[in-house]
Amino acid sequence: MDRFSEHFRMDEEAIRVYVAEKLKLFGNIEDIKVSEIGDGNINYVFRAEDIKSKKSVVIKQADKLLRSSGRPLDVDRNRIEAEVLKFYGEVASDYVPKIYHYDEVMCALTMEDISEYENLRHGLMKKKIYTNFAEDITTFMVNTLISTMDIVMNPWKKKEDVKKYINVELCDITEKLVFTDPYTNHFGTNIVLDESSEFVKKEIYDDEELVFEAGKLKYKFMNNPQSLLHGDLHSGSIFVTESKTKVIDPEFAFYGPIGYDLGNVVGNLFFSYIHSDIVMSDEVEKRAYLSYLETTIAEIMDKFTEKFGRAYDEKVIDPMAKNPLYKRWMIASILEDAAGMAGTEIIRRTIGDSKVKEIESIGSIEARVYMDKFLILLGKSLIKDRYKIKTGKDYVALIDKIKKLI
Repeated sequence: MDRFSEHFRMDEEAIRVYVAEKLKLFGNIEDIKVSEIGDGNINYVFRAEDIKSKKSVVIKQADKLLRSSGRPLDVDRNRIEAEVLKFYGEVASDYVPKIYHYDEVMCALTMEDISEYENLRHGLMKKKIYTNFAEDITTFMVNTLISTMDIVMNPWKKKEDVKKYINVELCDITEKLVFTDPYTNHFGTNIVLDESSEFVKKEIYDDEELVFEAGKLKYKFMNNPQSLLHGDLHSGSIFVTESKTKVIDPEFAFYGPIGYDLGNVVGNLFFSYIHSDIVMSDEVEKRAYLSYLETTIAEIMDKFTEKFGRAYDEKVIDPMAKNPLYKRWMIASILEDAAGMAGTEIIRRTIGDSKVKEIESIGSIEARVYMDKFLILLGKSLIKDRYKIKTGKDYVALIDKIKKLI
């Protein structure tokens, strides 16, 4: 009997057999080396290499229990990820790993090994510069997001797609951890330094206007199936070399507001910014690196706007949407959403339970408190003033404004 005819969570030895017997990718099973390379909270990720041919693949398996907490989670998330990556391969093939196989029984996705690439978050923490990143990530976002809008694709197909990519459990995680708990601690998941607790209470929990505006963004996230989103497009889901970019892990994909993906990309760069501002000691090197990050943030916003506008003119088929006023309104609403969603990402990573390495790596309590204050005030400004934040220059101007408030 085929040992892979029923789902079970594979370990390194099982992956070795799976690659040799089920996938039949390599030759002698004795020549296959397997190592677990994933460090995420949800799935299990392995690299399998034929030590003779040096060929390798990555296998990502969804288990019925979360990798981090052990609580149950629907394994359909891997099916969604496989289908989204295949779609990305059609509209943005240079920016995603190739998909070789998806096993519905084992909930295992076999794909191209991109070990030559480095996790963007880790690279930025090492103060590396990626000159093509803004160009690459904006091309990826425009190509993937505009293709699945109602005004571009067949509306019947769009509605079938919305149903196909209903992602109930993972959206529920986002709705709680991004849009609810950071503002109310309703589910008790927030993790706040004692030294920052009064500041968090005053600036977040007790700010009724902020909670109201975050609630409106939550409602938009839940009720605006604008495009097929990646759904978790932070710096840890992006891999880079000096000249190339790959996007992975779209397991949170669903139909939602375009600004959520754009805001996640930009919002995460501010973690790199404040981390660099705190840890870099050479003032000349620090100023140069902060300038690079400011330029990257600004370029992402401005390049996205420019490319989206061009793609809009080329791809839109809905006659109502071809009106220039409609186009201007659409782009403005996306940019408004992006600013607000960037703010929600910044706040949830700062006080929520899914902190980023840039924050966790700071050992000094004094520096952490400063970082908390900067990020919270920045996130608040992005949420409350999102109607006025449209250009790259607007984002960069916020940095000095916030520093003067601390």
